[in-house]
Amino acid sequence: MASMKVTVMVVTLVTLCVLATNTQGAYIFCCRRYLPWKIPFSEIKGFSVQKSTELCPLNAIIFHTKNGKRCADPTQKWVMDYVSRIESLAKKMSVSK
Repeated sequence: MASMKVTVMVVTLVTLCVLATNTQGAYIFCCRRYLPWKIPFSEIKGFSVQKSTELCPLNAIIFHTKNGKRCADPTQKWVMDYVSRIESLAKKMSVSK
């Protein structure tokens, strides 16, 4: 009877360990506030778009920079100007290939 308790405890412990490691691997970057300043365009490598959800409450443009990800307000003119410039550069690169 004692071996059954030990087996159940071991299985429970292993299950908890597996679940704990899986949740860390599923971390998703989420903007919770916007940058208060303008990023120099030369620092930007690319961008992605965050849509407002329950987990991520803001619509945001995430600029990928040399120093990490920066969240910007898509209602700001400079942000959308940068997005247009990046998309234009990407089109030029794909046409030249």
